[in-house]
Amino acid sequence: MELEIIEKRENPLLNRTEVKFRVKHQGEKTPERELVKSDLAEMLKVNKSLVIIDYIRPSFGMAISSGYAKIYKSIEDAKKIEPSYILKRNKFGEVKEEKTEEVKEETKEEKESGQETTEEKEEKEVQKEGKEEEKKTETTEGKTEETKEEEMKEEDKGGNP
Repeated sequence: MELEIIEKRENPLLNRTEVKFRVKHQGEKTPERELVKSDLAEMLKVNKSLVIIDYIRPSFGMAISSGYAKIYKSIEDAKKIEPSYILKRNKFGEVKEEKTEEVKEETKEEKESGQETTEEKEEKEVQKEGKEEEKKTETTEGKTEETKEEEMKEEDKGGNP
């Protein structure tokens, strides 16, 4: 993968640097955001966490992709300006380890206190829904059998030939 910066522009009003780039990826798929992000940060000598890739668009029939990235001066500036979906795409400000630890702590506390965990509650709800569906199918099957019997009786009586 070969990264080339086409245009670099300072935007002092938004406290960021805007970069247009081109990636040559012969024999490979379109590069992932994280890989391009780390290469851009290395080329521009900035922190990787301050780089936000707006888009990477591949060219049809060629192993070249064009893209647009923004390098902010601080994380707060980026959070103020960028829409939430762009921040999510770039996994901006997310820490996965903390979330899993919080969930584990909650389940331990709930088990110790004797309360049901959220997983157990969800399982019970699914079981209830399954039982309700079974009852519905039983009633619909019973109705179809009754209607079949009624049709047979009408035919025996000499209904429509």
